Amino acid sequence: MNIHEYQAKELLKSFGVAVPAGIPAFTVEEAVQAAETLKASGSTLFVTKAQIHAGGRGKGRTVKSNSRGVVLCKTVEDVKATAEALLGDTLVTIQTGPDGQKVQRIYITDGVDIAKEFYLGITLDRARSQNVIMVSTEGGVEIEKVAEETPELIVKEWIEPGQGLHPNQARRLAFALGLSGDAFKQAVKFITTLYAAFEKMDGSIIEINPLVLTPDGNIMALDAKINFDDNASYRHKDWADLRDTSEENPFELEASKYNLNYIKLDGNVGCMVNGAGLAMATMDIIKLSGGEPANFLDVGGGANVNTVKNGFKIILSDSNVKAILINIFGGIVRCDRVANGVVEAANDPEIKGKLATVPVIVRLQGTNAVEAKEIIDNSGLNVISAVLLKEAAQAVTEALA
Repeated sequence: MNIHEYQAKELLKSFGVAVPAGIPAFTVEEAVQAAETLKASGSTLFVTKAQIHAGGRGKGRTVKSNSRGVVLCKTVEDVKATAEALLGDTLVTIQTGPDGQKVQRIYITDGVDIAKEFYLGITLDRARSQNVIMVSTEGGVEIEKVAEETPELIVKEWIEPGQGLHPNQARRLAFALGLSGDAFKQAVKFITTLYAAFEKMDGSIIEINPLVLTPDGNIMALDAKINFDDNASYRHKDWADLRDTSEENPFELEASKYNLNYIKLDGNVGCMVNGAGLAMATMDIIKLSGGEPANFLDVGGGANVNTVKNGFKIILSDSNVKAILINIFGGIVRCDRVANGVVEAANDPEIKGKLATVPVIVRLQGTNAVEAKEIIDNSGLNVISAVLLKEAAQAVTEALA
């Protein structure tokens, strides 16, 4: 689960992590009021930042006003003008794709003088089954580019499960940033506090880019990104208040209502599969047959009429879908039950009309696979049955021809 920058900073602040003062705003009037409040507290410069679930905002531009997603403002009037330009417009960044994302909220922060910029990130290294803390002196830029071109500039410390971050690890990371004196001590404290927050919040990633050293020697998070581990949501009921569904893909949001694992892709062949591994293999088959997967959809081990029906509705709501491949392995669930579910779902009035122009290829293997094929073949629907994966791939090729 993603959250906005202003939410991330408020959370980090509650753990004692140093962040600049800032106030979110949903309207131009609120933005002006926020700037006035910051000015009364001593701010002489303001930064107005678009709040969307995508990076690259500083280099991105809005469609109508051609404004940057992050703007330095010298006066309250500048804040007002920037808020008018950003709110309601669509911001296009390197991460949003050409369609961009609509700006519905902004963040007014205190302008901070910067002496040096760094990078600090925490995530799970799946290859080692350990959390890893990464730092770099190359802050304020795309860390992916640094990793590709100058990986030696990224220093990592892996955390042993159950032991936590050792003080000597935090010190090594601070040394790697080239800090000394009081700034070094602050960095050690910052890293230690941030890792404690990461564990307490059940984060999957925290990125501070840039982490800055101010001219007066203070260390603080100028930007912050936090993703939560969805598997831990049962421990954090307060996450619901942080969720911004307007930033989520509408197809994925609808699928989550039915407990379906769905990810929207850009292809033309819809997939409905039970099991993540089989889903990945199915997407490979689609590509090899000349198509492009339109989605990842795992209906789970207990596929039934309702899951198939809801899966159909979500897949068919994507206008790019020109064919659907259902690939089910009948281990936990019998293939004939799935076949009956497919037939019943395909006869649903809401679905049947759309299937008239979208061929469905159903490949069922496992318990009662032969009976399942007979059910599909005798249904009279625009559904093609297959037993072998090769047959299913050939059917997809013919459907797209």
